Amino acid sequence: MPLDLIAKLREAAAEGSKADRAVARAMLSDLEQACRASIAELAAAAGVSEPSVTRFCRELGCDGVRDFKMQLVQVLAVGGLYLYPQPLDRSESARRIVNAVSEGAHAAVDAAAKAADMSKVEQVAGLLTQAKRIYVYGSGGVSSLGAIELQNRLFRLGLAVVAHTDGQMQRMTASVANSDCVIVAISSSGRAPSALEATKIARQYGASTVALSAPDSPLGEVVDVCLPAPFPGDDQLYKPTSGRYALLIVVDLIAMAAAETLGPDVLEGLRRIRTSLSSLNRGDPTRPIGD
Repeated sequence: MPLDLIAKLREAAAEGSKADRAVARAMLSDLEQACRASIAELAAAAGVSEPSVTRFCRELGCDGVRDFKMQLVQVLAVGGLYLYPQPLDRSESARRIVNAVSEGAHAAVDAAAKAADMSKVEQVAGLLTQAKRIYVYGSGGVSSLGAIELQNRLFRLGLAVVAHTDGQMQRMTASVANSDCVIVAISSSGRAPSALEATKIARQYGASTVALSAPDSPLGEVVDVCLPAPFPGDDQLYKPTSGRYALLIVVDLIAMAAAETLGPDVLEGLRRIRTSLSSLNRGDPTRPIGD
């Protein structure tokens, strides 16, 4: 895990020694400048000696000032957007929140629809409907929700599917997979260690493997079939990511293709589910099944 220098600087600015507070506050006042400044400039800005700046950087966990500046550049590249957000314009109508969320969702859905490769979706549907066991792996916020949602969509078709969001369970179930199994791994980056390693393990034992990820990612490159799952970027810092809508489109494409592959045989199971929930649905046949 990379060193969170911003958190450490804030802690030093609040609770460090007098010299440490001075150095930390000087750096926090202009982080971009702290990345470029010489040790002499940093010392002058804080009103301390150059050795004090070197000692401070080492106390943060860096090898010295040079290493501190290199790591700070990396931290700003990853999370700098959250340090300097655009001010909220609360004078606008509250409708702007509705617009931001709905426009983000529409953009994500459009991206998923444009990226859809139905020949691959149908190939995945064929694998799933012939499998004796299906394991779906997802780690993190959007990917884990996608894994659970795919399980929710497939079990009602009569398919033997289980979703795992715990890394150890992913590895253990992958270890008992065989040629009768299909692994579906979901990762927006294609680099989630647990899903990637579990997929490699399952392949070793003959399982068919599918990824919902970027095709050119490490995960996308090791599976039998990779379905593009675009996760559009978003600079709306206060809004939840719209990427999950794109993933839901891919999940629904798989579910519908699998249902049509199975044909009328799926209808009896769906009828039973609706019947069992009839008291909850108050006799309204138009309500979604189990939703």
